[in-house]
Amino acid sequence: MQNHKNKIEASDKSINDLLKDQKFFIDYFQREYRWQEKHMEALIEDLSNAFLKSYKQGDKRSDVANYQSYYLGPVVFSVADGKNSIIDGQQRITSITLLLIYLNHLQKGKDNLVNIESLIFSEKYGEKSFNMTDEDRQEVLKGLFEDEEYNIKESDDETVYNIIDRYNDIHNFFPEDLVTDALPYFIDWFIGNVILVKITAYSDENAYTIFETMNDRGMNLTATEMLKGYVLSRISNSRERSKINELWKGHIKDLHDLGSNADLDFFKAWFRAKYAVTVRPRKADSENQDYEQIGTRLHDWFKNNHIDKFELTNSVHFYSFFEKEFNYYVKAYKFIWEKSTSYDFQCPHLFYINQWGIAASLQDALLLAPLKSTDADEILIKKMDAVARFIETYTVRRSINFMKFGSSSIQYTFFNIIKSIRNLDLDDLYTELTNELHQLDQDFDAISNFRLHQQNKKFVKHLLCRITAFVDQNVGRDVTYVNYKEPKGKRFEIEHLWSNHFEGHRDEFDQEWEFSEVRNSIGALILLPNGTNQSFSSDKYEDKLPHYLKENTYAQTLHPDFYLKNPNYKNSILKSIPFKSHSQLKSDDIRERIEVVKSLCEEIWSTDYYNNKNYTDNYA
Repeated sequence: MQNHKNKIEASDKSINDLLKDQKFFIDYFQREYRWQEKHMEALIEDLSNAFLKSYKQGDKRSDVANYQSYYLGPVVFSVADGKNSIIDGQQRITSITLLLIYLNHLQKGKDNLVNIESLIFSEKYGEKSFNMTDEDRQEVLKGLFEDEEYNIKESDDETVYNIIDRYNDIHNFFPEDLVTDALPYFIDWFIGNVILVKITAYSDENAYTIFETMNDRGMNLTATEMLKGYVLSRISNSRERSKINELWKGHIKDLHDLGSNADLDFFKAWFRAKYAVTVRPRKADSENQDYEQIGTRLHDWFKNNHIDKFELTNSVHFYSFFEKEFNYYVKAYKFIWEKSTSYDFQCPHLFYINQWGIAASLQDALLLAPLKSTDADEILIKKMDAVARFIETYTVRRSINFMKFGSSSIQYTFFNIIKSIRNLDLDDLYTELTNELHQLDQDFDAISNFRLHQQNKKFVKHLLCRITAFVDQNVGRDVTYVNYKEPKGKRFEIEHLWSNHFEGHRDEFDQEWEFSEVRNSIGALILLPNGTNQSFSSDKYEDKLPHYLKENTYAQTLHPDFYLKNPNYKNSILKSIPFKSHSQLKSDDIRERIEVVKSLCEEIWSTDYYNNKNYTDNYA
């Protein structure tokens, strides 16, 4: 008879089967939750694309059972001494739980609710506890589940920060076309058709053996290694083949220094930017096209298309193409990485879009699309900055209008823009990007209704950093966006001009929610150094105002003394902005301040950038 402890079981489980009324303990060695934005974005994109391949408007809910399934991978559990521990898969189960919490909020107030609460927590004696038993994350999960709010404490660890950030990523990336009629179908599909393989061992020893086997055995050839093998096989001259091999190895090493998957990401961006001509429509039964095949079957797609799309028909073609084009575009891709992480006044918008941009899978292809291997370095820099500015303008205008721009929501639109700017000369690129922005429905009029909430703090911080730096620069202060976003000293935090005391504003508001909306509006916010911000938090505006005169220029403009004998201000472009002092701050004053923000946004992200060849960072 087999010893029960030696048993190992494996079975496929839907999310509903895996999580319903379950309780898991997280093993000590993998307690931290470390998913990054790119992981959550990829998950949302993959799930929405898989669902939309089957969903058709007019389907019955029961039809979902026959929709295409999606495999999310294995999870490993150890069941010993009555304790069910997660050995491998905690990252995915945490992310699934966050998505379930988001979907539960999303469906509130709608018809056809799907009962998914039992997948998030279980209840005993009236007490709710979440499916993952880890005291460090219970409070943050409870806050997100109840009202999508959680205030960070100094004692919170990396896991809590990442849980909040990834939840906000779900909010930003979840596609708009799944929010309405399709929502209950998507939730049904997500909990019933998304499949994991559950591997259960009945001893910790066996569980760890499985974990090591899954993570430390065998190295299959990567897509880029298979691509390299095919390319080298097509070059018949041994000397030329050796040269491309050495060139390839050097560039792949450099790319791996950027990130473990940077080589694959580069080839996807390059081929999509320059050679993809089709993309799959977001409707049922549609097949993968160039764009998707490059992402999933890179080397096969190249083998099938190198004649028609690349015009590579013989050894000479292959050698000259990879000796010149591959070399150029790897260097361009490395330039994107360098300037995305280190501010450069010649190309500042690459840095900005690394803080607030679109999906890298779209962004990098868009940046490479207008380049030509014959472009001088100066032209490359100008093209990169022009496209990056377009991306930032697009994301800012969409964000102010409370619209999303996750990859799955905008992929079709941006793929067409990639094709429209492909290989353009600089002046033509400026014209095309200007036209695209003029066609964009969202403008800065929405500033009047824009306000801070839990899920958009990252964007509001970006917006205030851009505004604050712009105002400083235009009165001659030697600062940039980096001084506020990534300062060497104290961090800058969002400061509410009104303290959170409704009682002091009853002369203007009957309801507390009305007060909160005005208090969180963009006109009622500035940036202050951490510490200063905290010490002022409960003070009245009139008491804080004298201190603002010692801070950044944007804060100083609230004070009457700022406008006295200030030639730098009077001789600057800021004179065209409706700035005025506010000795007291009523709701009408905040509305005037909102108009200031609107004017600043229209100036900062003006399409005049594409008309003025001498546009400087003061206007960037």
